[in-house]
Amino acid sequence: MNNDIHEHEIEEIDADEIKAIEEEFDADKLARFETIRQMALGGELEYSAESEEIVETLIETIGQRDENFGRYQEMAAEHRNFQRRASMNENEARISSRQGVVQALIPLMDHFEMALLQDPEKVSAKDVMAGVTMIRSEFLKMLSGYGVSAIEPKVGDAFDPGPHAAMMQSAADGVEPGCISLVMGVGYMLGDRVIRPAKVGVAPEAAEAADTGADEDE
Repeated sequence: MNNDIHEHEIEEIDADEIKAIEEEFDADKLARFETIRQMALGGELEYSAESEEIVETLIETIGQRDENFGRYQEMAAEHRNFQRRASMNENEARISSRQGVVQALIPLMDHFEMALLQDPEKVSAKDVMAGVTMIRSEFLKMLSGYGVSAIEPKVGDAFDPGPHAAMMQSAADGVEPGCISLVMGVGYMLGDRVIRPAKVGVAPEAAEAADTGADEDE
């Protein structure tokens, strides 16, 4: 009878109670370990002569462990500080870069404002073209300060698929096959990198030009 009751009570212990018992045991074990550690470091731990070498080795190991852990904490703190400074520097660099671009664009906006203040009844087409040319020159000057250069091929130049984008085939007098026969748009480079290729027409090969002419005759 008593055995049946004891077995029934054991079965009613749930998982949470078992976990609580294990955590309490682990906490007591850690507390005992810490007490022994403090006593060993303070020279208060009593041990037999036969265990002296072992205990001294353990004490040395504990001290090395504490020293390494302290270094780890310092390194972790330095790493967090480095990450914080790096993030702040990155944000500052991004803001400074944007500020530089905006400051370079503001004089161009001033030119536009001055142009809009002109009396349209008194401004000739020649004056308008001169103003647009001046603004374009200022804009290219601003871009050059950031390492941007224009790709401006000429008719007759050899076609290069890197800085040039062939938009169509177009024959032109005096232009050899495979060379640029028409410039449709300026391109731009940032340093050695093509940001946008120049849009061009390319003179076709002789056979292709003959086929095109035959098709037109039909």
